[in-house]
Amino acid sequence: MYTAGMWMYKNGGGDVIQSKIINQLRERDVAVITDLNLANAYAKAGHIMCNNVAMDELDAFFSYNAGQQSQYQVYLYQVLDESIPCLNNFASFALSEDKFRTSQRLARAGLRTPDYRLCNRNEKQILKNTIREWGGRLVYKPTDGWGGMGIVKIEDERSLDMLIPFLDQTNIQHFYIERFVNYDMTDFRIDIVDGEFVGCYGRQAPADDWKTNVTSGGKVIMREPNDEIVNIAIKAAKVTGLEIAGVDIIYDRETEEYVVLEVNGIPAFATPEQEAMGLNFNDLKIEKVVSLIERKAKAHHHDQSKQTVIELLSA
Repeated sequence: MYTAGMWMYKNGGGDVIQSKIINQLRERDVAVITDLNLANAYAKAGHIMCNNVAMDELDAFFSYNAGQQSQYQVYLYQVLDESIPCLNNFASFALSEDKFRTSQRLARAGLRTPDYRLCNRNEKQILKNTIREWGGRLVYKPTDGWGGMGIVKIEDERSLDMLIPFLDQTNIQHFYIERFVNYDMTDFRIDIVDGEFVGCYGRQAPADDWKTNVTSGGKVIMREPNDEIVNIAIKAAKVTGLEIAGVDIIYDRETEEYVVLEVNGIPAFATPEQEAMGLNFNDLKIEKVVSLIERKAKAHHHDQSKQTVIELLSA
């Protein structure tokens, strides 16, 4: 038997998804230890202990809970990833959590993103010059965070002047801004697992807002992707290194091209309500995730066994 650890969200049907993943892994000789929340872990003598389990001795760890990530958990996640395969791998997870680093990586790979700027907090003139260059509209975003939290649309230079005193009261050392894209207030969310397309749906902003995030009031809608969108999403997942990715794409009506807005490292499965709407990609996504965990766990286990034999022979 091989052994994988898991920490997964339980709301929105996550408990059912977890059970299906566990059952399918068990059929492939991979046992699963659940509820390994790194918030409850501690380190000693070279081990990371959680619920009396030495997590660094597992064959793999599947972390899938976007809403409960503290700095402590992320810190241990990074250390654990140095010992065993973690899904997603920590380097790519950390990249996807940083909007600027993600945009920089995508842009350097030739993928279209919103125009952006990053500047030191003391270089406010760059912000003013940029809003003039962009015709008066930009979006301020924290480089980390999720669900649309902290994102502010700025309509003119006067609004920017009103925002700056508020930002000065924070400990933010840099400002990240994006040009506001003229789009139809809907997006595409493309799910990619292990480099392959598994599903697509869309989100629509409420009538009185422009953010499509469900946590900001947006609603899920049915959407059919085309080959161009799928290829963009596959490339975005590859560029960021994410084994499991949710790629958010919008259509720029001015330039008439698709724009990668964000790459999410923990894209949710469809909820029971969304499945009732017709979103039917959960089973395929579960199958791909299970295959990924199995492959990573068995490869690590065999590598460790080989290393043990080498050490015994050389003793």
